[in-house]
Amino acid sequence: MAPSVAIIGTRGYPSYYGGFETAVRALAPYLVNAGWEVCVYGRRGATTESAEDKDPRVLTRTTTGFETKSLSTLSYGFTSSLDAAVRKPDVALVMNVANGFWLPILRARGVPTLVNVDGIEWERAKWGGVAKSMFKTGAWITSKVGNTLVSDSREIARRWERDFGVKSEFIPYGGAFPRPLPVEVGLEHRKYVLVVSRLVPENTIPEFLIAASRLSIHLPVVIVGSSGYGGALDEAARRLSEENSNVRWLGHVSDDARLLSLWQHAGVYFHGHSVGGTNPALVQAMACGAPTVARDTVYNREVLGESGVFVAPEPNEIYQAVLEIAKAPTTADLMASAAIERASGEYSWERVCGAYLDALTRLRER
Repeated sequence: MAPSVAIIGTRGYPSYYGGFETAVRALAPYLVNAGWEVCVYGRRGATTESAEDKDPRVLTRTTTGFETKSLSTLSYGFTSSLDAAVRKPDVALVMNVANGFWLPILRARGVPTLVNVDGIEWERAKWGGVAKSMFKTGAWITSKVGNTLVSDSREIARRWERDFGVKSEFIPYGGAFPRPLPVEVGLEHRKYVLVVSRLVPENTIPEFLIAASRLSIHLPVVIVGSSGYGGALDEAARRLSEENSNVRWLGHVSDDARLLSLWQHAGVYFHGHSVGGTNPALVQAMACGAPTVARDTVYNREVLGESGVFVAPEPNEIYQAVLEIAKAPTTADLMASAAIERASGEYSWERVCGAYLDALTRLRER
């Protein structure tokens, strides 16, 4: 009988919402090819049914929950964990420590868990005090009940060992290395600035929007992303794009080819994420050869190494660094080559998926 795994904690398969969903789009078919039966839990309306995006061999199950900012992860994680406990797969891959509350349900049924702890969610500015406390408690439960923990960066692994006294396996995110793609209509190769991000404060979006207004005097600025729930930053991006013909706000882009093209041809990509480990968007930007200016954090330095430029989260520093690279095409090309080389050596999906397969196999055998 084929080994079986339930994947819990994402919006489903295939989905384009965020990093977990990106990982599952690569991992689920890989595990099927390795002889596993894979079932991905998800939410109604959060996946695409396009035949070209979905491997029909991957099983999917939709559960119920509350579609709100503070309760969605908890509620869907609860119903998914209950369903998986009844079906009793050999192992469960659980994403997000908020689902730590439900690990005892799986443990009681004898289902061992591999838990991707994600970033330090309780330090994110977008969460209120109750939500931060919930994430911290979920993390503590995860440290006690999870069988094997996965950190997507070495720095996150160090934090978990320091804060909770547990070790975790390092498995980052991967990137796809696309063929040459056509430039987005209305743009030119290496002649625009790009940001791809959820529009939340800890991703340095307020500071970038101020810098973008100045940068747009020199070259086009393309903004990809939304908050997911509306709000002031979505409104600020919309207003900036309406008032400034050299700024485009595209909102959430689920077309992979279009997004890869935007990274591939960008003159400069700004990455402002401050909380979390290995960010999927940053890895993918590197694999596409996007010259990158990143907020100066231990996480971004770990991923980019010497291939990026790092700045403080200040509008003027962002403006100066981005403009300097945009005006130096030779420098931009050298940065692009260095990013691709680093991504291919450290952050390929083949390497990432292989590490997950090894971890799941060891967990099942143990």
